[in-house]
Amino acid sequence: MNKVKWLADNEKSVLVNNFEKRGWVRGTSDDEDWNFFWTSVHTTRCIFNLDSGIRLNDDQIINHFPNHYELTRKDLLVKNIKRYRKELEKENSPLMEKDDNCRYIHMDFIPVTYILPADYNIFVEEFRKNPTSTWIMKPNAKARGIGIFLINKLSQLKKWSRDSRQLGHNPKDTYVISRYIDNPHLIGGKKYDLRMYVLVTSYRPLKAYIYKLGFCRFCTVKYNSSISELDNMFVHLTNVSIQKHGVDYNDKHGGKWNINNLKMYLEHTHSKEVTDRLFDEINWIIVHSLKAVQGVMASDKHCFECYGYDVIIDNNLKPWLIEVNASPSLTSTTSSDRIMKYKLIDDVLKIVCPNGEIPDPRWNKIPPKNSYGNFELLIDEELAAQDSLQNDVRNNRAVSGKANRSRAPQQWK
Repeated sequence: MNKVKWLADNEKSVLVNNFEKRGWVRGTSDDEDWNFFWTSVHTTRCIFNLDSGIRLNDDQIINHFPNHYELTRKDLLVKNIKRYRKELEKENSPLMEKDDNCRYIHMDFIPVTYILPADYNIFVEEFRKNPTSTWIMKPNAKARGIGIFLINKLSQLKKWSRDSRQLGHNPKDTYVISRYIDNPHLIGGKKYDLRMYVLVTSYRPLKAYIYKLGFCRFCTVKYNSSISELDNMFVHLTNVSIQKHGVDYNDKHGGKWNINNLKMYLEHTHSKEVTDRLFDEINWIIVHSLKAVQGVMASDKHCFECYGYDVIIDNNLKPWLIEVNASPSLTSTTSSDRIMKYKLIDDVLKIVCPNGEIPDPRWNKIPPKNSYGNFELLIDEELAAQDSLQNDVRNNRAVSGKANRSRAPQQWK
């Protein structure tokens, strides 16, 4: 049997060890002699660029969809969710029900967000309605907390705009500005967020899995919403790339809890029912964020993607989607982190390359349940359609059987 040939732009040990464990061998990029390519988003752009002349074969798969940025760019995520809501409203979907304050009951899962500079005037109008509110600015095309800051005055935004021009920043750079979740759920007085891993193997039909071994990232400094602490990123941003520079950073646990520890804590402080409902709501958010981009995503059969979802829980135990990462970090900060990420890649490969064999993008992408590992099926529209069809058949047989039984006495006559 031919061995799978792999390539990776970023040869992290959690990747290479998993490839070697399966007996895979290194391929070559010069003559496109590879079957499995763990690419960067830049390489993905090059592969799917029409000018590249590259055409993927039926034994090649890569780990990004061509236009993954529809979900993972902060501005496009917001645009696509807003468009999705409008489409549901046109359909008079019950999902678009609103409360007495005209807020969505079911589809209110991203903070109020505007895109700058395009939405500046609309943002100013919204800000003046709540002049004491705090907002968070994020550059669209950056990660790891780079370029993020908080404001609570319009003058701060104007000063930033002025300084940016003076420093020669690209005027085409866009930002999103979102209402800051200033009432986060705290543990030990500290703010945290959740990193959830979601594997998508197809967008049409939608097939997605959620990983059970995600984790929480904690700030190193206790939360304080006072104006004097607005510039203290050790209070407000959970990114490890920022927190690891803090005086109170603990490199033994890396400021992380696994998801199961969080669930046990919430079950103890609230209840199992409340905790289960919270994680059901998180699953709901993930599914509808994927449906929001389903129509615009190029669902290439050669592609799969493992996203890093960042979710914040407020003190009412309401989850909020903050952003989605196309290339969640595979760098390990602790031994437990390294073990978890090794298992993550192992379980991804079990689903996208069953039995470690040369991939065949033409298969129906319905792996056996025993290959899920630590993943759980989140949604599979193809399986749901099959179940619906089987239920219809069973119901028709039941109705037909009743009709035959009711006619039987007349036939006997």
